[in-house]
Amino acid sequence: MIKKIIYTVSLGMAFSACQAQPIPNVKLHVKDVEAHIKTLSADDMRGRNALVKEDIAKAANYIAYQFEQAGLQPFNGLNYYFQNFKYQKLDLYNVVGVVPGNSLKDEYVIFSAHYDHIGLIKPTGKDSIANGADDDASGVAAVLELAKYFAQKKDNERTLIFVAFTAEEIGGYGSQFFSKQLNPDKVKAMFNIEMIGKESKFGKKNAFITGFNHSDFGQILQKNLKGSEFTFHPDPYPEQNLFYRSDNATLARLGVPAHTISTVQIDKDNFYHTVDDEIETLDAENVTETIKAIIISATSIIKGDDTPNRVSLKK
Repeated sequence: MIKKIIYTVSLGMAFSACQAQPIPNVKLHVKDVEAHIKTLSADDMRGRNALVKEDIAKAANYIAYQFEQAGLQPFNGLNYYFQNFKYQKLDLYNVVGVVPGNSLKDEYVIFSAHYDHIGLIKPTGKDSIANGADDDASGVAAVLELAKYFAQKKDNERTLIFVAFTAEEIGGYGSQFFSKQLNPDKVKAMFNIEMIGKESKFGKKNAFITGFNHSDFGQILQKNLKGSEFTFHPDPYPEQNLFYRSDNATLARLGVPAHTISTVQIDKDNFYHTVDDEIETLDAENVTETIKAIIISATSIIKGDDTPNRVSLKK
């Protein structure tokens, strides 16, 4: 009887300790986030069309330089960060960097966003550049800041892969190629980040997760955010089919708990795929808060304490 009481008390103490874990104090700089978005959505990028080499190369080089500055390693035997592939006889390239894991090197967590956009479109007045500040320079800015943060900490048990995909806007060809270069069974989670530049329908310091019911990925993130000022919600736009409209979809179809985090009010965003998707329309401070929330919510997954169940597309 005494042993039973001791066991129960010990278990209760352990449970309380787990529940009392403090929220990490994550320090990011709004100016750094803003600088990434400003650079990637500048007029001289000419809308980052994946099929216009001169334009997309500027964005790719910027991202690769940021990975280099952060100290990331190239992915899977690449000489540098460019993962080349062919599309209609054109050379396209994802930009990929790695922070190796400690005790779980062969288990991967992916953070991703697409860096291409739609390029030059029908002019509105004298402006024909679809700058893509929210779509998806905001997501790429998040990937760059996440890479820098985790590369500095170096306490990730699982290997972290940071990837900026090309050709999302023309069919998701970058993520399709990338998915063939690794064993999907080794990918324990994918945080795809798409359009986090504006306040969500739930207000500031709120974002949503696509495909919420297809795995327990979202529930894990919600658990890790308890006690913080930020909240992740299920996708409020199921009719938009967003789970299948971004670069998470390819790996999700292979069973990976691959979900997209977003804040876009897709049903009423007047700047979507227009020349007016510029940095002046974004809230860089709220973007920064969203990146912090991703860091906090990912903590138990990158440590190996939590593993989301595999995606079930029947739900």
